[in-house]
Amino acid sequence: MAISDYATALVESGVPVIRLAAGEPDFDTPKPIVEAGMKAIQNGFTRYTPNAGTLDLRKAICKKLKEENGLTYSTDEILVSNGAKQSILQAVLAVCSPGDEVIIPAPFWVSYPEMARLADATPIIVPTALSDNFLLRPEKLESVLTERSRLIIICTPSNPTGSVYPREVLEKLAHIIAKHPRLMVLSDEIYEHIMYKPASHTSFASLPGMRDRTLTVNGFSKAFAMTGWRLGYLAAPQHFVTACGRIQSQSTSGASSISQKGAVAALELGYAGGEEVAVMVKAFKERRDFLVERLQGLEGVKLSVPQGAFYLFPDFSAYFGTEAEGFGKIHDAETLCKFFLEKAHVALVPGDAFGNPNCIRISYAASMESLRTAMESLEKALSLLKPAVATPL
Repeated sequence: MAISDYATALVESGVPVIRLAAGEPDFDTPKPIVEAGMKAIQNGFTRYTPNAGTLDLRKAICKKLKEENGLTYSTDEILVSNGAKQSILQAVLAVCSPGDEVIIPAPFWVSYPEMARLADATPIIVPTALSDNFLLRPEKLESVLTERSRLIIICTPSNPTGSVYPREVLEKLAHIIAKHPRLMVLSDEIYEHIMYKPASHTSFASLPGMRDRTLTVNGFSKAFAMTGWRLGYLAAPQHFVTACGRIQSQSTSGASSISQKGAVAALELGYAGGEEVAVMVKAFKERRDFLVERLQGLEGVKLSVPQGAFYLFPDFSAYFGTEAEGFGKIHDAETLCKFFLEKAHVALVPGDAFGNPNCIRISYAASMESLRTAMESLEKALSLLKPAVATPL
């Protein structure tokens, strides 16, 4: 937040800042979706909808899950919410009781641990390694499970790393989970369609024996560039969906009627979003390839090449302990991000927020021109850093 505030202050003072911290696509919502939303307003479809979502949308979600994910659900096993974030929180609240443990591989999306705490559960952070592409090792999972383990959260493709879990790794995790009857899985699949070949997506619930153990969360914000429409959904066994629906009915009630019409149009664009989404994914891949090449050329920077989403999570710890004239010493990722903001006018997010203090999250949800300018500025800024001079006693 401090870095965000500083970036805003710089912009307000007339300094052009390139923001590579955004967790949302820089594209406009596809035209057919926009037109469906406008038509909903013009036709007076502006009243409350059922708490679980319109029947049309839930039917469309069931069709999508069947055709794209190999998952069979009925409409009463779907709950539409005001964004996937609400879907995740409600799932955690419904499943977890005080004293339960929520297994969260790190790096993680910043809200997961706090959601566990809101449920009076204990987040159990399990570090992963850049050398493993930030994927949770099955033996690591097995080592932290106890009789209090209630939920494991798996995000693939991942925010903040862009890592994608191969099917064979998920199968090994599922084998361990199967031995712990009380353990449930929350599968966050919001970046499902933003993926780069040869990587492919596997829904955890599609693995043998895992459908009744899995709460699948997805939505429309990322793939369809609909962040402001605020629409996500949960697919799970009916008793879990009913519990989540009770929470929703006492908090927000149903999602926007207009957004739901737009979502139906989104799911009618074709398999995996059709050409509209494919164009965005192609652009994201070009940006990823550009940044990977430039970052790999920087001395001391370590990088796992992301296979999905629109983030890079490079390790900049080689620069910790250096210093720059007029700025001072670089102690950690947060200091380095402040340095980049002050000297390069580029806003990034320190990895501490995501559970890895050595890394920095870079979003490439920005134009190629902005990315080129940003990398040139970052490279110049890094050249200013020198080994710290020891202070005489």
